[in-house]
Amino acid sequence: MRAPISVVIPTLNAEAQLGACLAALVPGLEAGLIRELIVSDGGSEDATVAVAKAWGAEVVTGPASRGGQLARGCAEAQGAWLLVLHADTQLRDGWVGPVILHLDTRQAGWFRLAFARGGLAGRIVAVWANLRSRMGLPYGDQGLLLPRALYADVGGYPDQPLMEDVALARALRGRLTGIDAVAETSPARYRAQGWIRRGARNLWTLARYFWGASPDRLAESYRR
Repeated sequence: MRAPISVVIPTLNAEAQLGACLAALVPGLEAGLIRELIVSDGGSEDATVAVAKAWGAEVVTGPASRGGQLARGCAEAQGAWLLVLHADTQLRDGWVGPVILHLDTRQAGWFRLAFARGGLAGRIVAVWANLRSRMGLPYGDQGLLLPRALYADVGGYPDQPLMEDVALARALRGRLTGIDAVAETSPARYRAQGWIRRGARNLWTLARYFWGASPDRLAESYRR
């Protein structure tokens, strides 16, 4: 029987993070869980594509828009399940067993968030993120594992530059559950902008999205 999971990773100049993300998946390859690695690149100018190919990943290219990149990557996937990860996120040791258990649920599953070397501030933000996830709104940096049929049933990722993870989570409402494993992500952006400032900015962006602001306009503001 073919391995069930296609891993899809969107990238843009992710050379420094991608190798560690892929290395953390090796236990899944050894356990016969992972069928293929798909890296959906948005025009990287560093060695991201070379790193992906060195790991044996299939590389899909197109315009830089995370929703569009994820949609293109998922469209290429052949597995019965999709595991969507950000390039700066790593699954911590011990994830294989909980993932095997999740494959019996036929639901979408998110991983508990933690920050690499995030300190007290990182632990506080992670507690909020995991609480938000239990309320049905996990973000993309927590990873998402779901049946490809369910992904297709809810319409997949919208081609938008921001909030594509929120859009999909809302479509999956009632069919999301936690996986008893940890996705460890980089705190670099929080450290650069300040934990409180970054957290407040994320909440404000989410609120504006719920109030009807366009993802393109939000992305422009977010980059500034």
